[in-house]
Amino acid sequence: MRQPDIEIYLKDADQQSIAAWLNEAIGPCSEWQQSGQIFKCQAGSIPVVFLPKAVGKWHSLMLESDATPWEDDVSCAHAAFAALGVEIRCSTGGWSEEEGEEDADRWIKVNAEGAQEFIWRTD
Repeated sequence: MRQPDIEIYLKDADQQSIAAWLNEAIGPCSEWQQSGQIFKCQAGSIPVVFLPKAVGKWHSLMLESDATPWEDDVSCAHAAFAALGVEIRCSTGGWSEEEGEEDADRWIKVNAEGAQEFIWRTD
């Protein structure tokens, strides 16, 4: 099932590399516009939000559309790792409060060893 937006976390990736990847994968990227700690741009027609060091050393990248080339966070994480060569983390899928807090800490990491589920306590 296609997610309404995509959010991944990238380690050690800079905005220029991310913009180059989005330009290739989605469409022309506009210049980054800074608002406080957040940076925004458009990749094709898709609004993009980048938050450096959102969780420790991890940068958050959100694609605010369901019209991305990827159906979900995990497929985007694989594409980002292939293009950028840095570890990518994303949620295992949608989460709701009824599922409990333990499930909120379940994540997928994509790196040179492949993809694997793990517990990431972000608070």
